[in-house]
Amino acid sequence: MKILEGLNPEQEEAVKHFKGPLLILAGAGSGKTRVLTHRIAYLISEYRVNPWNILALTFTNKAAGEMRERVDKIVSGKNPQDVWVSTFHSMCVRILRRYIEAIGYTRSFTIYDSDDQKTLMREVIKYLNLDPKKYKERAFLSVISSAKDELITPEQYALKAMGDYNKELYSHVYTEYQKRLKDANALDFDDLITKTVELFKNNPDILSYYQNRFKYIMVDEYQDTNTAQFKLIHLLANTKDEDGLILHNLCVVGDDDQSIYKFRGANIYNILNFEQAYPETRVIKLEENYRSTKNILNAANAVIHNNTVRKDKSLWTQKEKGDLIYFNRFANEYEEASEIADAISYAVSSGQALYKDFAILYRTNAQSRIFEEKLVTSNIPYKIVGAINFYQRKEIKDMLAYLRTIENGMDDISVKRIINVPKRGIGLATIDRISMYAAECGYSFYEALQNYEYIDGVKRSAAKLQSFVSLIESFKRHIADPNISLTEFMREVIEETQYVKLLEEEDTEESLGRIENIEELLNKVAAYEKSTDNPTLSGFLEEVALVADIDNVDENNDLVLLMTLHSAKGLEFPYVYIVGMEDGIFPGYKAVTSAEIEEMEEERRLCYVGITRAMKKLSLSCAICRFRNGEQQYNPPSRFLNEIPRYLIKQSRLDIQNAFKQSKKETPFIDKTAMQKNRTDAAAGKQLFATKSLTSIDYKEGDRIKHTKFGEGTVTSLNKKAGDYEVCVNFDSVGMRKMMASFAKLKKV
Repeated sequence: MKILEGLNPEQEEAVKHFKGPLLILAGAGSGKTRVLTHRIAYLISEYRVNPWNILALTFTNKAAGEMRERVDKIVSGKNPQDVWVSTFHSMCVRILRRYIEAIGYTRSFTIYDSDDQKTLMREVIKYLNLDPKKYKERAFLSVISSAKDELITPEQYALKAMGDYNKELYSHVYTEYQKRLKDANALDFDDLITKTVELFKNNPDILSYYQNRFKYIMVDEYQDTNTAQFKLIHLLANTKDEDGLILHNLCVVGDDDQSIYKFRGANIYNILNFEQAYPETRVIKLEENYRSTKNILNAANAVIHNNTVRKDKSLWTQKEKGDLIYFNRFANEYEEASEIADAISYAVSSGQALYKDFAILYRTNAQSRIFEEKLVTSNIPYKIVGAINFYQRKEIKDMLAYLRTIENGMDDISVKRIINVPKRGIGLATIDRISMYAAECGYSFYEALQNYEYIDGVKRSAAKLQSFVSLIESFKRHIADPNISLTEFMREVIEETQYVKLLEEEDTEESLGRIENIEELLNKVAAYEKSTDNPTLSGFLEEVALVADIDNVDENNDLVLLMTLHSAKGLEFPYVYIVGMEDGIFPGYKAVTSAEIEEMEEERRLCYVGITRAMKKLSLSCAICRFRNGEQQYNPPSRFLNEIPRYLIKQSRLDIQNAFKQSKKETPFIDKTAMQKNRTDAAAGKQLFATKSLTSIDYKEGDRIKHTKFGEGTVTSLNKKAGDYEVCVNFDSVGMRKMMASFAKLKKV
């Protein structure tokens, strides 16, 4: 059978599985997308499952698009387009657009992105008379997001918060934030999941419809699901057969070793405890890797096997051993960036590689600056994944705000954004009076605008307000005209608002760049219209609202990619550089100083993800010293380096360039004394990545000490651990902290 051709025995077993829950533990590069798409084809062709009874879910539009393309290609003559291939959020939007009126919203709801959420939160903070210098919107939004991930409503949060001042404050903010979202007929990203769960729980008939519709459910990247997503899938998978028995035809694919999104709410125990949730589960492991060389996989296995909370598995490959893992310890971050830029430049100029073959991965976005500088001076084209998203640029946000106002006049955030863009002479005092009137009357901001003649203190702006309302109402009439295409309508909005005209009059390099971006938005509208059977304004706004950073990565562009290790998941490159591998950077300071193993194990999983992005060559590097927070720091090499067997490492200061050529170039930043000591240590046969050992410290329990970041505190306990001391300190400013003495550099007061 063609569907089974080219599959290994484990892949074939997974494809043939028919009924009941299935857990596929798919290691990095083990062909999981291939298994999912072939399983869909097998269900349709061999088990005669209707395409519309199959749901396949993943996390990014890029992954969903790739799966959609493969399904359409492999499933022939059976209406493959009827298979729902979607991201979680897109599926929920699709369901909510149809049924959200059952929980008190209208179908024209707006989806708020992170910027919209921050704007709304600033309004909440102001309304509750909180000090914006003390209370930041990001902190409140993080707490609210975590609550929604766990399906905790404002009412439930309020009950749990009773008696705790800080939690009661968060409760007030959460309640007001959610109220304003509802008033604006808007949902944030977390709401897309939680409101769908709410819809299903409160409307058994709607849930039953989708349970009968989706008799076979497949979920990719299951290790990244949160509690809300787990509940959503659990509800949908409770499909019953003709005899009323629950089938649980649920196939989840994932790798607990690649669970790296705890900070976004991902719950690793969804995959670790899958067999407990579904006792009849069949487990299949995909361990053969088709991406990387043996040496790279051996390094990845050696690192991840140090984790204790994981499913047992090991990657292997039929590929060649390949190059050893290149390691360099540079004098500082400038030398690190310079040597890597030189190596890439030589590899491309000598015809051994293309720019797009390279990826530079780091732990935090702040590390990108120096690499940017070096790549620019070396004339190397590059792109930073996770930089300003196209849809976050001011001019694009402005144009989208116009479209959102036309689609959903209840969206106060969008209306307020454009009421004076381009400038119409409507001042902040006028906007405040309109806002107050809206609050008093229970109107949306746009409804208040339509009643401007009844608002005290806005008479001087009456003509301008009337002009704005007339403009929006005109747009609403035109978008309802079936003879006007979406592209034509977008051109009309651009022309009638005079947005581009004013940019042309400005005639600066920046304004011309903004015009080009607006033209690109127009191209996006045209492309959407061409690719959609029934294009609508709400459909277009929905599509752009759900775009993620990774969806903007065009693998055909010949550019070096710079990104965080988190952003790299799901990608692969012939040549990978993982930089800044020092304790306190990677793994991060929080993991190094935390007493909880979960923090360090997630960092180790992140290292595993980084290593397994490499196909041919992997280079790891650290620096003896680097500037952080305006200070020169000396960090020990990452403990993850010590977990890679010595026989897999090729160490030389020049090895990164020796991957392509021999070079003796040095930068003027080299600390020659430190470098000489490094060479002497290696020559003496010492451990390659040895960290400084502490035999004694000058403070004891009860002593007052000082820390560079946390200030003064009292030592509450000391525990000796493998050439170091674990110190627990009760700081005056931040409370209890646990850290290692060699890293913390505490001084006795």
